[in-house]
Amino acid sequence: MATGSVIIRKKEDSIAATVRRIIEMLGELRFGSITVVVQEGKVLQIDKTEKFRIGPGR
Repeated sequence: MATGSVIIRKKEDSIAATVRRIIEMLGELRFGSITVVVQEGKVLQIDKTEKFRIGPGR
């Protein structure tokens, strides 16, 4: 296996891990948003904001 192939494989693994994490966060979220911050084609940060509504009698 060429060195270039190893680098590509590591990048694919990293992308797959990021996608798995986003899917996991979506499963945990009831109301809110998930923001993915990308810079130069790389995911730098994933923010999850969850909203809770408090109404009368709760």
